[in-house]
Amino acid sequence: MRARSALFDVYGSYLRARGGSAAIAALVRLLEPLGFEAPAIRTAVSRMVRQDWLRPVRLADGPGYALTRRAERRLDEAAARIYRTRPSTWDGRWQVLVLEELPSRTARERLDSSLRLLGYGPLGPATWVAPRPSAELEEVLAAEGLTVRAFLGEHDGDDAELAARAWDLPALGADYAAFVTRWRPELSAVDGSVPAAAFAASQRLLHAWRKFLFRDPGLPPSLLPQDWPGTAAAEFFDGETARLAGAAETFLTDCLTRGTRARSSA
Repeated sequence: MRARSALFDVYGSYLRARGGSAAIAALVRLLEPLGFEAPAIRTAVSRMVRQDWLRPVRLADGPGYALTRRAERRLDEAAARIYRTRPSTWDGRWQVLVLEELPSRTARERLDSSLRLLGYGPLGPATWVAPRPSAELEEVLAAEGLTVRAFLGEHDGDDAELAARAWDLPALGADYAAFVTRWRPELSAVDGSVPAAAFAASQRLLHAWRKFLFRDPGLPPSLLPQDWPGTAAAEFFDGETARLAGAAETFLTDCLTRGTRARSSA
C-alpha cells in the first residue's frame, strides 16, 4: 500500500462522511498503524494537491486538507462499485464509446488503464462499453486529447455474451475466490478490541478489495455466471467492514480530536 492510496481510502471511507477534511497532524496519526511515517504522508499529500485531489484548508486544529470536487466525484463513483451488495442500477442499456482515431501506443495504454477504472471494457481497439456512463469520462478523454462517439443503447443480442467478451469473467471470478481465501484467516484474528488494529485491518482489506475496481465494472447479476464468486466476496468484504466499523470509528474519532483535546486542556 502506498501513502497516496491509503489517503484516498481514509478520505473515502471515513472523512467524506465527516466533512471531507482533516488536519495534517490527524492524517499522520491515522496512517501510523499502517506503517507510514510523517514525511511520506506529507509528500503524498503534496502530490495529491498538485493533482487536484486535495486542497489546503485552515482548520481549528491547524493546517489541513479537504477533498476537491474532482476527488468527490471519483470517490462517489468508486463507492458505488466498492459496496457491491447494493441493488444494481443497470437500466438495460450500455454506453458505447467509439474512438474517432487510434492514439499512440503509450496513450492507448494510459487510456486502457483509465477507462477500466471507470468501468469500461474493450470490444476492440477503438470500441468500449460500460453498463453505465461515467461522470469522469470527459476528463479522461480531454487529458489524452481524444474525441469519441458516445451513445447509450440496448444490445441487439445476448447481453451476457457481450459482457463475457468485454471482461475476462472466469479470471475475475477466480481472483474473487482467492481474495476470500487470503483474507478470511487474517481478519478472523482481529476482534476489534484494539481500535488502532481494527482500523488498520479494515483499511488493508479495503485496499486489497479496491484493486478489483480496475477489473470489475459492476455488472448486474443477470449478466454474471451462476454462483458468481464475486457475490460471496462482496458479502465477506461488507460483513468484515461492518464488524470492525465501530472500533475503527473509535480510532478515527480519537485521531481527529486529539489535537483539540490537547489545546482545551492547556
